[in-house]
Amino acid sequence: MSFVITAGKDNTLTEKEKKEGWKLLFDGKSTAGWKTYKNKPSDGWTIVNGELSCKLEGVKNRADLITLGKYENFELLIDWKVAPGANGGIVYRCNEEKETSYLSGNEYQLIDDKGYKDKLEDWQKSGADYNMHPPSKLTANEAGQYNTTKIVVKGAHVEHWLNGEKVADFEMWTPEWQALKAKSKFKDAPDWGMNKSGQIALQDHGGGLSFKNIKIRKL
Repeated sequence: MSFVITAGKDNTLTEKEKKEGWKLLFDGKSTAGWKTYKNKPSDGWTIVNGELSCKLEGVKNRADLITLGKYENFELLIDWKVAPGANGGIVYRCNEEKETSYLSGNEYQLIDDKGYKDKLEDWQKSGADYNMHPPSKLTANEAGQYNTTKIVVKGAHVEHWLNGEKVADFEMWTPEWQALKAKSKFKDAPDWGMNKSGQIALQDHGGGLSFKNIKIRKL
């Protein structure tokens, strides 16, 4: 059963949202408030009909997009869809000290769960805290259909939501978290996941993702 997004006009805030402290991170027309990761050259991003997309084909230089602002405690909402077989992520509390954004911050996984070319581990599926916490359930829509993600970050506590369902709920920096990290691909990166605040990045990991209605409020 597909989750139906019931939001109002795309890339706008209602008066209620404004009073609640929400801010738009994407105006539907430009990348104001964003830049490429480490200012790398990129011809992979495009904005068409209010959608911010990374192209699948004809791209010479790819780079993630990253916010100019940094965020510590926040609630992030974002609508996204994947092309068949596509893969990417939303990285949060990251910085630009590594080669790519996901090497410093947690990644909320976005992927075509059913149509990806390789077999997926649970921690690679949509809604996962990539390589750390698998989603408790699979709630992503089919490729080509929009989904709504919510990420809640407050101190050490993190929640991943997908299409109205909470799919991950964990505490950072605990002994249990450290044990998971020690088994992950980040085991030799002592500073991975340790940022108390940071930027938000949208991955261009081969293209095929589109985003809209990106909004955030500080907690």
